Amino acid sequence: MNGKNNSGLDERSLGLRRMIVKTLGSAGRGHLGPAFSIVEIITVLYDKVMKFKPGAPEWNGRDRFILSKGHGCAALYVMLADKGFFSCSELERFCKYDGLLGGHPEFNIPGVEASTGSLGHGLSIGIGMALNARLRRMDYNVYVLLGDGECGEGSIWEGAMSASKHGLENLVAIVDYNKSQAYGSTSEVLDLEPFADKWRGFGFGVVEVDGHDVGGLLSAFKNAPARKGKPTAVICHTVKGKGAPFTENNMEWHHKNKISDQDIDLLLKALEA
Repeated sequence: MNGKNNSGLDERSLGLRRMIVKTLGSAGRGHLGPAFSIVEIITVLYDKVMKFKPGAPEWNGRDRFILSKGHGCAALYVMLADKGFFSCSELERFCKYDGLLGGHPEFNIPGVEASTGSLGHGLSIGIGMALNARLRRMDYNVYVLLGDGECGEGSIWEGAMSASKHGLENLVAIVDYNKSQAYGSTSEVLDLEPFADKWRGFGFGVVEVDGHDVGGLLSAFKNAPARKGKPTAVICHTVKGKGAPFTENNMEWHHKNKISDQDIDLLLKALEA
């Protein structure tokens, strides 16, 4: 992973962002900001950490990944296509009536473990999968990627208590902590701080990392569990819309219901800068 541009992103990350832009361009709509902020997280998991077989997506020994913040699905879709779970041509039919890929993940898509997007449910689904591994004496891990705004849901903390109670060392909760949500900053909408201490108080081992630092992410995931006998929370400090200067921390790019050809050209040029 060499050749970083002036945004500090390597060519692998930039290439996936270009695929996201073209995917959203095919539909003329979508959540760009939430997808851009999680690219490195998903890249490290699928390139360096998780066990899976694209040709056998239901292989029992696979690690499980749940994108609980389902609105960031474009990042997951381009990775699954890149890995061969389905044809890259499906990206051109994103959000179209004859396509496989909708605006939120659905479990009928090869490589997608759970239908998500109604926020607050992914962690509990992951807890069930992690418990299943224990009961069946299997050694897979479960990774659940949450949004920070999603962590205002009470169900997240109910799930966290349960995960800690059961000592789920094979569960990693990952938070995309870009500090903004659909209609404002997390500090204004529902302040999460002290965020790391909350996870510690609910019995998790906690690691904080730059969510765009590939090396830091790899270390965090490889060294889980962060606390023996307990689940792990990896708090990823990210930039919403990371990659193009005019989309970074710009709430107008949380979701666009109309993305023009001019927008696509500007985004691709920004990613080449």
